Amino acid sequence: MLEQLGSLADTPWIYVIVGLSVLLDVFLPVLPSGVLVITAATAAAGSAVSTHSGTAFPQMCALVACAATASVLGDLVAYRLAWRGGDRFDRAIARSRRLTTAQERLGTALLRGGGALVVVARFAPAGRSVVSLGAGVMHRRVREFLPWSALAGLTWAVYSVCLGYFGGKWLGATWIGTAVSVLALFLAGAGAAFLVRRPGRMEAEAS
Repeated sequence: MLEQLGSLADTPWIYVIVGLSVLLDVFLPVLPSGVLVITAATAAAGSAVSTHSGTAFPQMCALVACAATASVLGDLVAYRLAWRGGDRFDRAIARSRRLTTAQERLGTALLRGGGALVVVARFAPAGRSVVSLGAGVMHRRVREFLPWSALAGLTWAVYSVCLGYFGGKWLGATWIGTAVSVLALFLAGAGAAFLVRRPGRMEAEAS
């Protein structure tokens, strides 16, 4: 996949693939959108080095903008759909063991932790889905949800792209560099899951 993305790194198709993956993984948390963003950034960094084109900064900025925009759009779509069909989405979440477990862990924490927890939950497994669908089911106002969703999407996109870029620069555009970057993303997810299970701590940090 790294070689295939490398061939697409300088074409608009890479942004289409990344955008669709990030957009859809709010509904399908099993989609490896974070891994894809990291791999695309690693491939772009490696392409810049191999072709002696200087910096990959424009591609990195475009990847951040693409991933962050797709993240916010996906959140809004999930939020609106859950707003209109809260009962159906509750039943859909109940059918997924992963989403049910995440909802149980995040539910109380989201109520106590406020907006700052939306950012942290973006890194937790299935946290984005639970936050977006939960905000819609609970009929939270858009102005309470959208700014934090945008900040969460941008923070996640910058972190993921930087992991891929610096992994590619320091370790090369190889599977080793990508694996180290992906491991760092998973560690961030584990840390986020640890924090959201402690609403008191997040509430204190948010205040």
